[in-house]
Amino acid sequence: MSSVLDPVRDIDLHRQDSRKRLARMVVRLFDHWQISPPDQASLLGLSPDSRATVARYRKGDPLADSTDLLARAGHLLGIHKTLRILFPHDRDLAYRWVSTPNRRFGDRTPLETLRQGYEGILAVRRFLDFERRR
Repeated sequence: MSSVLDPVRDIDLHRQDSRKRLARMVVRLFDHWQISPPDQASLLGLSPDSRATVARYRKGDPLADSTDLLARAGHLLGIHKTLRILFPHDRDLAYRWVSTPNRRFGDRTPLETLRQGYEGILAVRRFLDFERRR
């Protein structure tokens, strides 16, 4: 499982302390991206009404030991990592990229694609990985 989580490759995700650390990273990412609590829940594969779960992660609870949740978190952090590589001198651009309309996504924001579920997350990650290799 840990091979999916590129930015956190060397941690054992079955350990509670590792999932706590991962939760902190993900909620910090959501803060940087300035996305709404319903979107935060949705990106983690939770109901948009499950904001209490995200709030618990924010307070220090570990991410659930769920393959889907951990994979989503890993891909979101991978997106972040790639954005930081693509825009090394403009951290603000790296953070606002997800909420900026993009021709590749039909002049919609990448966040709108991310909201389409796991496949949307993968589509954004694949696009960024392709751009990084160009």
